[in-house]
Amino acid sequence: MSTATSSVHPDQAERLLTPGEVAALFRVDPKTVTRWASAGRLGSIRTPGGHRRFRETEVRALLAALTTPASPPT
Repeated sequence: MSTATSSVHPDQAERLLTPGEVAALFRVDPKTVTRWASAGRLGSIRTPGGHRRFRETEVRALLAALTTPASPPT
């Protein structure tokens, strides 16, 4: 029996977010986040139990790309 090892040190492992956490960042329903993952708009990882998890860096990059800075008042 062989085991796969990762070259990432445990202290450097990327944080994974739940659909609920991602939904809170985008202010959408968690089901919307699941639909985005199914459509390929946002990458996801499946846990051994079949639940989706999302890489925090990828989520924050998408949030930054979709967020526009407020314009100064005129």
